[in-house]
Amino acid sequence: MKLLLFSDLHSNNIAARSLVDMAGNVDIVIGAGDFCNAHRGLNNILNTLKNISVPMIFVPGNNETNNALRQECKGFENVYVLHGNGCEVQNVEFFGVGGGIPMTPFGPWSFDFDEIQAQELFRQCPRNAVIISHSPPKGIVDVSSRGKSLGSSTVRSVIEEKNPQLLVCGHIHGSEGQIEQFENSYIINAGPHGIFWDLGSNCVVATN
Repeated sequence: MKLLLFSDLHSNNIAARSLVDMAGNVDIVIGAGDFCNAHRGLNNILNTLKNISVPMIFVPGNNETNNALRQECKGFENVYVLHGNGCEVQNVEFFGVGGGIPMTPFGPWSFDFDEIQAQELFRQCPRNAVIISHSPPKGIVDVSSRGKSLGSSTVRSVIEEKNPQLLVCGHIHGSEGQIEQFENSYIINAGPHGIFWDLGSNCVVATN
């Protein structure tokens, strides 16, 4: 199964249009949150992404709420919005949790959760699924441009306990595009430019 992974578009329509073109040769597209900027521009970016015809699985970032993302995706028959829940697509289980974890310093506009709240959101996560989490795990693809590790201890614990085959995240721009293996799981901080990933062989797929 060939996946196209992305995160953190932040209303960049040029990057979104590029993803539409890239999606022509994949089975599923995964978006790990932050489609817009501080709740502005969500409709515009989704109007671009709706030109993708294959199944898409999204989680909200900290720049849009779960409710707003679900509302804007109404009528998209090929979109699954996950936040504390999962879905099965083409015989693969997916589970998603959005928002900033732990709480960000950005203030009340940011869609954030503390680690205790995050534990509840991940409570029903199955084993060996593909996890989409806007926030990266603590100590893995989570280093900011200032060199600080900003990931979530809860997300890391979920990887240790649930052994996902893949975890797709974003949020920490300083680590975008990075891929690490942790035990039997691959963790990818996708970024806005898109990464092709072969789920069967666990490797990046060439873009040409």
